[in-house]
Amino acid sequence: MKIKKGDWVLTYHVVLTPDERAPQVPDDTKKVPLESWVKGFLQEDAEIGDEVTVKTITGRMAKGKLLEVNPAYQHNFGNFVPELLQVGIQLKSILWGGEQNE
Repeated sequence: MKIKKGDWVLTYHVVLTPDERAPQVPDDTKKVPLESWVKGFLQEDAEIGDEVTVKTITGRMAKGKLLEVNPAYQHNFGNFVPELLQVGIQLKSILWGGEQNE
């Protein structure tokens, strides 16, 4: 699938390999590469997996492997925690005297 110049895309780049990491970083950190994911406007037609250049919203140019077109946010705040619901109710009662002060 050909992705067109100017499309909003997500790229991936290894900034530092494990052997290039600074000696003062923790041992578990030294074992993995320093990675970068950058969103930006594609600067040339390409296909998924190609090495490309993108221009970010701030105007910075970045190179990386093309991963995705029109990337969506995939994060969330995790599963519901019933205990936190009770904490909120208790806190409201402590701070404002409960339901009578709503």
